[in-house]
This record gives sequence, C-alpha cells and structure tokens, in this order.
Amino acid sequence: MRVFLDANVLFSAAKSDGAVRQLLHLLLDAGHECWVDGYVVTEARRNLGAKGQEALALFESLLAHLHVGSVQAHDPTLQDADWLPEKDRPVLAAAMRLRCDALVTGDKTHFGVGYGKVFGGVTIHSSRSMAELLLR
Repeated sequence: MRVFLDANVLFSAAKSDGAVRQLLHLLLDAGHECWVDGYVVTEARRNLGAKGQEALALFESLLAHLHVGSVQAHDPTLQDADWLPEKDRPVLAAAMRLRCDALVTGDKTHFGVGYGKVFGGVTIHSSRSMAELLLR
C-alpha cells in the first residue's frame, strides 16, 4: 500500500516515542511505501524547529526511510478537495498526485469529516484507523 503522511504525523513520529512512531515503523516493516512531499516536510520541519528542536535529528533520519515527492503547484480546481481549508488542500492533492491509497493525518479539525472516505482514490485515515486496518 502507498501511504501519504501528513506533517502532523511526521512531527509526532519525530517528537515522541509513542503510538505514531510505532505506526510508522509498522508500516515500513510491513513493506508499505510511506510517501511525503516537500510541502509536508517543510511544515513538519518548521513546527519541530519551533516546538521540538531536539527532535530534528531524528526527523531527518526518519525521512531517509520515506519516499519524498516534489512540491507541485496546487490546482485550485481540484474538485475533491473543496471541503478542505485552502492550506490543507495541497496535502490531499499530493496524496492523489502520488497515487497513494491512503492519507494518514492527525488533523481531526480539518480532515476529520473525511476520515474513512475516499477522495480521488485516496482513503483518509487517522493514525488510529490506519493502525487498526494494519492490525486486522
């Protein structure tokens, strides 16, 4: 499975040795392709710089295990993302562009209404729902 990781997932995996980091290891150990793009990498790196500089080295080492796609201009006509705030649309657009099967995000405020739904071939998951899917 190709899985796109939102910036908040990257942040959590780097900052804490908790459930999100375990999920990332579970995905990688099972042979799933974990994808990010420059947009989410930049956001995660910026947030870690402001709120968790001690985790930046671990963040960089985690990135070495992920597939990193380039940032591309967001298509404002992307129909499947009109329910998202403008700043979050590039995340779903990247998951679609990279032909991912799933997008994992902890952003319940903006993506929560999309949890479990498919947009442009991408199913949106919380970290928990992705873990439950993998452990079935």
